[in-house]
Amino acid sequence: MFQYIKKIIIGKPLKTLDEGGQSLSKTKALALLSSDALSSVAYGTESITAALVAAGAVALWLQLPIALLVLILLAAIVLSYRQIIHAYPSGGGAYAVASENWGAKAGLVAGGSLLVDYMLTVAVSASAASDAITAAIPMLNPYVVPLSIFVVVLLTGMNLRGLRESANFLMFPVYFFIIVLAIMIIWGVFQSATGQLPYHAAARVGTSFSGLSLVLFMRAFSSGSSSLTGVEAISNAVPNFRAPKERHAATTLTLMALILATFFGGITFLSYWYGIVPNSHSTVLSQIAAKTFGGHNMGFYIIQLATALILAVAANTGFSAFPMLALNLARDKYLPHLYMDKGDRLGYSNGILSLAFGATILLLIFHGSTDALIPLYAVGVFVPFTLSQSGMIIHWWRQKPTRWVLKALINFVGAFISAVLVVTLFATRIEHVWPYLLIMPIIMYMFLKIKHHYTSIARQLRLAYAKNSHAVRHHYDGATVIVLVSNITKVTTEAIDYALSIGDYVVAMHVSFDVNPKKELETSTQFKLDFPDVRYVDIHSSYRSIVKPATSFVDAVVKQAEKRNHSVTVLVPQFVPKKPWQNILHNQNSLRLRTAFAARTDISVSTYYYHLSE
Repeated sequence: MFQYIKKIIIGKPLKTLDEGGQSLSKTKALALLSSDALSSVAYGTESITAALVAAGAVALWLQLPIALLVLILLAAIVLSYRQIIHAYPSGGGAYAVASENWGAKAGLVAGGSLLVDYMLTVAVSASAASDAITAAIPMLNPYVVPLSIFVVVLLTGMNLRGLRESANFLMFPVYFFIIVLAIMIIWGVFQSATGQLPYHAAARVGTSFSGLSLVLFMRAFSSGSSSLTGVEAISNAVPNFRAPKERHAATTLTLMALILATFFGGITFLSYWYGIVPNSHSTVLSQIAAKTFGGHNMGFYIIQLATALILAVAANTGFSAFPMLALNLARDKYLPHLYMDKGDRLGYSNGILSLAFGATILLLIFHGSTDALIPLYAVGVFVPFTLSQSGMIIHWWRQKPTRWVLKALINFVGAFISAVLVVTLFATRIEHVWPYLLIMPIIMYMFLKIKHHYTSIARQLRLAYAKNSHAVRHHYDGATVIVLVSNITKVTTEAIDYALSIGDYVVAMHVSFDVNPKKELETSTQFKLDFPDVRYVDIHSSYRSIVKPATSFVDAVVKQAEKRNHSVTVLVPQFVPKKPWQNILHNQNSLRLRTAFAARTDISVSTYYYHLSE
């Protein structure tokens, strides 16, 4: 039943040889990997104006120079990540760059930050989408968190179906948003240039005023820079592109950056020209749409629809980039190897499911509040920006290719601005970003413990010699098998017969209580009749414990086996019910005994399965 439902939701399993068919073209990759970055234009300009309005409406002209600074940072980041794509084509992005150039721990800071950031990406996008839905349907306002979780579940199912199907699904909302927003900006700029929409700015550029501090300016700049989150996702997903992978990835990144810069710049200009002031009733983008199209008409509602759709699917960038980053961390043994396993549809489904779980937890903790999540979201991406771009400076210094000084200078600009933004966020938004200081040490500790475990296991399992010809090996003279017997049934009979086939010396162990002595005597008599050549040991337990007397008996058998140079195997009979729910009705004693014996190094524990027919 489960497999049938799984096939309906996820689709038929794909062969490993079909993996090439899952590679992405530039068109589909743009839809799949740029939704997060493009969606941020819906709140980037608003974040700037919301910060500036604290100094009065006269300060709103500063959104223009701040937007210019954001675009400079965008250019530096994009140029840097183009370099990263070509230098590190295996994916990993900031994690790979920081690990190689700054060391493993810096790489883990970058990788851990991005893992959390992608969870926040999903949470922020789902929360923003639910806000858009509740704005259109106010009666759903009490259900913001369930709506957000529903969006996460929907995207999880879609991504489990594979890259190409996800990309096909996303093409409509992403390209619909690109088209309608481009129309709005072009029409708005045209009306402004021709005087159809006269100049209504709150203050002219250069107007002096009091109340603005450097802290407020930097706070507005850091808020606007949230528009750049998601830019790094393409560098993490290079292996998903069609060949030549690096070229297609770099082209897609450049195209995304040009669209993002055009939209962010256009929206900021229109916001300034129209004199838009942020309020609690409508977003800056919706106010721009109303002004551009002359009120709440068809054009306005199309913009609202496109915005809601892009915000809903923006989370998909996280679903695309998180599994690839987790894959790189797992390869380096900082995450469990299960993140390297591919699912039925050739996607890294364990990474997808982990991301969905983490995003859901964040939504429950923050109650679906977008405003509370965005500052933490920005820190999670600008720390890796800083590490990756400064790491590229070291990379160019070591390699010294043609024009390496120019390349390093580009990275320096990006690294410097990113570092300033990180400091600003901690200085001005500490009430929102303090969880980062708590989460990162925990994540770092987890990474290092996993690494230590895998290293320790490898050391224990490694053969002493390459050809193993001189390795110390133990040659046994025979095998002793202990069969656990509760009563005389078909499973007991078959288990004893199996033990006799693999062991030189077989002993049956039964634990009896004071409950029914007559029944215990019957069991002993029947066993000796059926298996006269097998030793039957009845261990009496006055305190109704099975584990303690069983382990004591095994200790005694092990001592005797060592004298005979025998291996010791404990064979545990176990029922396999026809239906999964029936497992709770059986095997309690066998599970307890297996758990007790699992920690021992002087015995092997084996299970004899008896399959029930009904």
